[in-house]
Amino acid sequence: MNAASATDTRAQGQELAVVAEALYLINLMIVPGVGFLAIVWLWFTKRKNAPALARCHLDQVFFASLWAGLLLIVANAAIIFLGGYNTPYTWVVAILYFTTCHTTLIFFGALGLSRALSGKPYRYPLIGRPCDA
Repeated sequence: MNAASATDTRAQGQELAVVAEALYLINLMIVPGVGFLAIVWLWFTKRKNAPALARCHLDQVFFASLWAGLLLIVANAAIIFLGGYNTPYTWVVAILYFTTCHTTLIFFGALGLSRALSGKPYRYPLIGRPCDA
C-alpha cells in the first residue's frame, strides 16, 4: 500500500468517524428518532468495511445511543411507578434525568466528536466498548 492510499483510507475513516459522532449529538439534541435511525443504518452498512478509526467511533455511538434509549425508558418507568405524569415526582425525575444522564451523554458525544475531528479513537467512559483503533 502506498502513502497516498494510506492517507485516503485514514481520511475516509476520519470522515466517517466525524459523521457518526455528529449523528450521535443530533440524536440527543435535535432530531432523536431520525438521528438514531441514521446511526443504526451507518452501523449496519459501513461498520464491517470501515477503517479502524471509523469502526471505533461507530461502535461507540451505536452502543451509547442504545444506552441513552435505555436510560430514557428507565426514567419514564420511574415516572409511571411514582404515580404517573400528573404528579410533582414527574418533574423531579425529569430534572434529575436531564441534569445527570442526558447532559453526561451529550458531554461524552462532544468529546467523541472532538477526538474524531482530530483523527483519534475515543472510548466512551463507563458505557463504551473497547476499540481496536
